[in-house]
Amino acid sequence: MFKKFLKIFNRKKPSYLNSFRVLKDDPGIVLLFNSINNHTTDSEILFVGGCVRQNILGEKVEDIDLATTLDPDEVINCLNKNSIKFIDIGKKYGTITAIIEKKKFEITSLRKDIKTDGRHAEVQYCKNWKEDADRRDFTFNSIYSNLNGELFDPFNGKDDLLNGYVKFIGNPKTRIKEDYLRILRYIRFFLIYSKNNHSEEIKKIIKQNINGINKISNDRLLSELKKILLSKGFLKIPRDRFSKEIIQLIFPQLKNFEVIRKFEKKDCKSLFNDNDFPFLISLLIIDESDNAEYFMHKFNLSKFEKDRILFLKNIYKNLNNDFFKKKNLKIMLYKHGRKKIIDLIKFHILRSKNVQNIDELNNFHEIEEIPVFPYSAKLLKEKYNFKDGKLLGDKLKQLESVWLNNNFKLTIEKVDNILRN
Repeated sequence: MFKKFLKIFNRKKPSYLNSFRVLKDDPGIVLLFNSINNHTTDSEILFVGGCVRQNILGEKVEDIDLATTLDPDEVINCLNKNSIKFIDIGKKYGTITAIIEKKKFEITSLRKDIKTDGRHAEVQYCKNWKEDADRRDFTFNSIYSNLNGELFDPFNGKDDLLNGYVKFIGNPKTRIKEDYLRILRYIRFFLIYSKNNHSEEIKKIIKQNINGINKISNDRLLSELKKILLSKGFLKIPRDRFSKEIIQLIFPQLKNFEVIRKFEKKDCKSLFNDNDFPFLISLLIIDESDNAEYFMHKFNLSKFEKDRILFLKNIYKNLNNDFFKKKNLKIMLYKHGRKKIIDLIKFHILRSKNVQNIDELNNFHEIEEIPVFPYSAKLLKEKYNFKDGKLLGDKLKQLESVWLNNNFKLTIEKVDNILRN
């Protein structure tokens, strides 16, 4: 079937084949393609989605998504036959995840929509690539490729991608009503790829259907928000009035988008490198109210994420230049670790109006070692004959307090005086 489409859609040799060679040289990918293409006389597998977009644009490929004419049970049978490990947790959604050399490859069976309700779709597996393409959201998400970089592109998604157009497949209103999460997906892809203005028609349709977002689970909304914040389009939000408006209608707790503009300043550009979701969301939701707590509760953030956000939230009201004196920072480094101090310094620089010694603050976590408290319960028991109990704990706390306040130093005389009184 795919070879038939090649005759229609690939009359000219693609100019971006070099980008696909990286995938073609991956032994795991070659194994998957050979295994499925040789499984039956009509079985096929192709790249689809993000990895195709990224290859066309010459970007680094992050995740490998694959589509196949085999249904999930047939995929499992094929992988077993070729001794390829897999995870079938996504089987009910038509996806089997193959694992080769610790790399994961999501393999989704071709399908067509039977019924949709704005949140879930009832699907039927099929063998037809065009039927699978018909159910996808945007033209550049319905581009399929084989190992050689030859494309099946039924909606001219490649041209839209290269020209910076984010186009729904078919009727935008219908596409959105099939799955209201596509409103946020539109915003994400627009921020990343668009070279044009929002069409007035799309803006109108999105606003008319924005309440449909209430049908989407908080887990799916949070997942899409994370993709937006971690994308290269994140920095465009303050300048894109419509995208910002829609994001804030869906996530009203995100109040501080203007802080993003600071990332573009000369002395703050490096702060955007290696950012992660807990830090970026902290910038947007922390204020003097319980806004951050409400967001964390509503979207059921992980313990790790809550810990990072609450650390910044609890210190927020004390942030000033005096707080960031070297001695205090070293105490914070000792108590909370390097990652939280990096968060704290970056948060201060980005959220405070007047920050002194930005370069010195930026370098602090790189040149300072975490202080090590030289006393332990074991040492006090062995050298000073203390027994387990409250007294031992109290003495350790006294020693630590004096050590911290004395610039991480303790004389033997001072130790003896504390322990014997």
